Amino acid sequence: MPAVQMSGVAKTYRRRGGQELRALDGLDMTVESGGVHGLLGPNGSGKTTSIRVLLGLVRPSAGDVRLLDRPVPTDLPRVIGEVGALVETPLFFPGFTGRRNLELLAETAGVPAPRVEECLELVDLRERAGDRFKGYSLGMKQRLGIAAALLKAPRLLILDEPSNGLDPAGIRDVRELIRRLGSDGRTTVLLSSHLLAEIQQVCDSVTILARGRQVAAGPVSSVLDRAGTGDVRVAVPDPAAGAAVLHGAGFSVSPAPDGQILVHGAPAPGEITRVLAGHGHYVEELVRVTPDLESAFLAITGEQA
Repeated sequence: MPAVQMSGVAKTYRRRGGQELRALDGLDMTVESGGVHGLLGPNGSGKTTSIRVLLGLVRPSAGDVRLLDRPVPTDLPRVIGEVGALVETPLFFPGFTGRRNLELLAETAGVPAPRVEECLELVDLRERAGDRFKGYSLGMKQRLGIAAALLKAPRLLILDEPSNGLDPAGIRDVRELIRRLGSDGRTTVLLSSHLLAEIQQVCDSVTILARGRQVAAGPVSSVLDRAGTGDVRVAVPDPAAGAAVLHGAGFSVSPAPDGQILVHGAPAPGEITRVLAGHGHYVEELVRVTPDLESAFLAITGEQA
């Protein structure tokens, strides 16, 4: 059973003067249960609107939405207790300790008191739980927000741009936390981000949005393969002479890092080896270039670097 299903979802806002803004334009998205699924797109692509639709904060103009196999918004009250979410900056009482803030939330939600300590342990805040919230760094505040979202032991955890505004150390801590949560086998994490490195480092699968539509989806490795460059990096003892041989044979070549040769659009790596060997240049290394998520994203969405 998928954790999230969205089919043909549209959302149109009406601006002053009668103009319409289409935030979602027939969006299709499926998030399978388990692991970490990334929702990737530039600012304004529809990521936050999609999350608001899932959580019942915004009613779609058209389309079907299912959350943990329940239709949204009609059956949302039945399933919302199994969903945790961190959307925008978490709000807590600044003068209370991190632990006390969670205790108040647990009491309100009817969550057993021992769960507070479990969640503090999950987000690595046990040692600072007695400090006042107003003294926390931004990264610690985000981790406390994630702890609050975990209080009900949700089957689905939705995080909207959790690394926004964090310094490198804070980004690293949040990434490691998300990776741990997605690997426990109990929680599906839906992570919205515009940071390509974040998605590539922590997500198992990804949906890429552009202008309110899905433009690519699947395992991260499959999405990368879709944007494969077809380039091959070749190492030979004499790179300059090897490049000249390949150029003379009709290959498009350019210098690569570490004195290697980059062959563009190579139809078959074996043909490169054959041509070079025929001229006395023996290949020491031949590696097909795999693009990173940034390259794939630009290739798929047509965005300009």
